[in-house]
Amino acid sequence: MGAFADLAGGFATALTPENLLFALLGVLLGTAIGVLPGIGPAMTVALLLPLTVSLDPVPALIMFAGIYYGGMYGGSTTSILLNTPGESASVVTALEGNKMARSGRAAQALATAAIGSFVAGTIATLLLALVAPTVADLAVEVGQPDYFAVMVLAFIAVTSVLGSSRVRGLASLGLGLTIGLVGIDATSGQQRLTFGVPELADGIDVVVVAVGLFAVGEALWTAAHLRRRPAEVIPVGNPRMSRADWGRSWKPWLRGTAIGFPFGAVPAGGAEIPTFLSYVTEKRLSRHPEEFGHGAIEGVAGPEATNNASAAGGLVPLLTLGIPTTATAAVILAAITSFGIEPGPQLFDNEPELVWGLIASLFIGNTALLLLNLPLAPVWARLLRIPRTYLYAGILFFASLGAYAANASPFDLVLLLVIGALGFMMRRYGLPVLPAIIGVILGPFAEERLRTALQISNGELSGLVTPFSTVVYTVVLLVLLWPLVRRLLPRKGLHVPVLDEAVHEIEEAHAHTGLTDSVSVEAHRRPDEDRP
Repeated sequence: MGAFADLAGGFATALTPENLLFALLGVLLGTAIGVLPGIGPAMTVALLLPLTVSLDPVPALIMFAGIYYGGMYGGSTTSILLNTPGESASVVTALEGNKMARSGRAAQALATAAIGSFVAGTIATLLLALVAPTVADLAVEVGQPDYFAVMVLAFIAVTSVLGSSRVRGLASLGLGLTIGLVGIDATSGQQRLTFGVPELADGIDVVVVAVGLFAVGEALWTAAHLRRRPAEVIPVGNPRMSRADWGRSWKPWLRGTAIGFPFGAVPAGGAEIPTFLSYVTEKRLSRHPEEFGHGAIEGVAGPEATNNASAAGGLVPLLTLGIPTTATAAVILAAITSFGIEPGPQLFDNEPELVWGLIASLFIGNTALLLLNLPLAPVWARLLRIPRTYLYAGILFFASLGAYAANASPFDLVLLLVIGALGFMMRRYGLPVLPAIIGVILGPFAEERLRTALQISNGELSGLVTPFSTVVYTVVLLVLLWPLVRRLLPRKGLHVPVLDEAVHEIEEAHAHTGLTDSVSVEAHRRPDEDRP
């Protein structure tokens, strides 16, 4: 009953007028931003980071969590009505959702997406409340070598799962780790990579890095590839579902939850792979397989539930280990560190009001999102008509204003533009952004764990080897060597129909939707090609 008692205390925190207001503001902002193509929740949280420095950590993080969930809801609207997913997790929704909309069933597609997101988000948040404290208690027993090994696993897994190639993922991680090294070495007191610039002695503020890579980089990239013609938005009435739609949707909602939560809870799990696995599963189990590819409601219900369950699952490693699994979680981690709070297993003991208030606010935000999305879907659809030139000019203005306001330093504006240009070039050459931001945030923590472990062992590398770390390093080697091993071994023994079909669906969906996500496949498009 300990977790339920703590959750009750979290509701007492989340239901205060101030925190409730920030939760509602977060879900409103998240939904509105999620609806706009090219502006995801990661960019929104990054953009608001400098503006929350004067807030207490609890309301600020509650608002960011609301944006996180709201962005998931809003992204389905864009995928269904425009066939333009805002991020990789929403790709599969466009496959069937847009076909439903074009056949006059946009309302039903939006309804099953919203209700499925509510069901999955509620169940997954309850699982988060039950699982996270146990994981945190176990993680407290993990030593410095073990913690370093887990961070290495997170680095390798992120670079292996995301991006168009592992080399690009490692290059992005290297950039992030390099940025994280800038400043004064805490152990020796020597300056590193400051090039004699006094302003760099304190390091580069992670807020400036997050805003530059996500907000400025994405705004520059999207503005450089704007379509010259206005978007064609499919009209929609109030979302509603018939009894037959309910009968075909409730099982996919539950199956999607069961698939999404574990994948989200695995470091570097993300939401793209589980959403496609959900799609393939529903296609195999459906009584109407002939409708897939032509607007099957199960193809919207299952993946949307998976998407939101994965988002809640992603908070497990974030809150217990300090390891993000998505771009938005990485920026939320940056927010946690910017408030001077050390992420990791001690977070539940050191900041119980923050953690449990955050978890409780997810239940509140989920309910508010359902009540908002069903009646206001036509309103959100009208946001798609905002001219992009105004939109991205505003983003650049507020990003610059926020970065300057954080420390009142003109040098931060120069850094913002330099890092924003770096973010633009990363997208141009297909380097995923998430490994870079994870390198910036987790790099210093990994270095600290490594040095502490080596100091304990008097510099012996054997001090990094424990039974637990050996298992983790074995997993790291498997992740690195699996593509080579798979090529050498006979194909017959490695054939997994569901996984193979999921990979095939991912490739087709990227071609079908023209997705260019800041966390995935930017290099797949030519420089002169229009971006949706």
